[in-house]
Amino acid sequence: MQKIIIKLLRPLGILFAIIGFSGCATDQLPCELVPKGDLMNQKIKGMSVVAAQSPIQGAPIKQLQSLGVDWIATLPYGYYASGDPKIDSVSCCPLPTCPHGPSTKAAVIEVIQSAHAQGMKVMVKPQLWSATEWVGELSFDTEAKWDSFEISYTEFIMEWVDMAVTMNAEMFCVGTEIAKFVKHRPAYWSNLIQSIRQVYTGQLTYAANWDDYDEVTFWQELDFIGVDAYFPLLPDETPIVCDLIEAWKPYKDELSAFSASYNKPILFTEFGYLSLNGCAYKTWELESKMTATGMNEQAQANALHGLIEALAREDWWAGGFQWKWYADAVSASCEQDISKDYTPEGKIAADVLKVLYE
Repeated sequence: MQKIIIKLLRPLGILFAIIGFSGCATDQLPCELVPKGDLMNQKIKGMSVVAAQSPIQGAPIKQLQSLGVDWIATLPYGYYASGDPKIDSVSCCPLPTCPHGPSTKAAVIEVIQSAHAQGMKVMVKPQLWSATEWVGELSFDTEAKWDSFEISYTEFIMEWVDMAVTMNAEMFCVGTEIAKFVKHRPAYWSNLIQSIRQVYTGQLTYAANWDDYDEVTFWQELDFIGVDAYFPLLPDETPIVCDLIEAWKPYKDELSAFSASYNKPILFTEFGYLSLNGCAYKTWELESKMTATGMNEQAQANALHGLIEALAREDWWAGGFQWKWYADAVSASCEQDISKDYTPEGKIAADVLKVLYE
């Protein structure tokens, strides 16, 4: 039976309908792009927002609301040097180039206030960043350094917990992708979660990387199993949506079983794709090849479409937070090339999200 398939064209930036067959036909039409509101309204339709360096007056939050986004993750950063057990929670990155924007309470509070004013909910997601290593490799060679770092991390996290309490943030993420810290110091994490529960009544999660969520020992103490969902799917330059849906199947089986083992929903604490050829495969490798890799908005849009199409009907999937949206031009300028970055802002992907979230 013939169906209406919505197709997106750039640079016209408009939606129009064409007649075709749903599914993966020999002409490689994309799978049907139709609103998923009846399904996605039961999910968290979130976006990670990089705090602004100047007053935003709610503008980016209103943009996101127009796309159907109903949750915001705000991202205060702490910075550290490899081997140094002290976290520097300063108002601006202490490095020559700042990759994430400020972590001031004023900037974070403005994002939360703007979101709440629009009827949206908020997850506060403090993160660590180092110029010399991926945070998942963070480790120390002596017990004394571990003890010092744990004290510093507790101070960093509890500072933002207190702010989340004051601002009535609906969710708090206790850590992000700190794989070795989580694996080697499980007792610390249980104690930290207990301390947070004593003062904060909102929902809690932890953001594990896609390849190590099964090594976290404290999921039972949280409300959501958090996964940063950068699963490698297909290496094609511009993968077809229905092929992507098929590629999700083994991961869905694993995630479904894992969710059932804890009787906890799985939240994608991060998901997203660069606007590059091959973005649905090993995105962490592409990050270092952005200059040499061709821009491809359609690949990004297809990857996001495939993810939502594959997961929207799964009861164990709670939704997630797309990575990421910039609150102002200054924070966006920290990236090497915004046109190839993860953000869907001003790209085909934004139109796709708007349709899927309707």
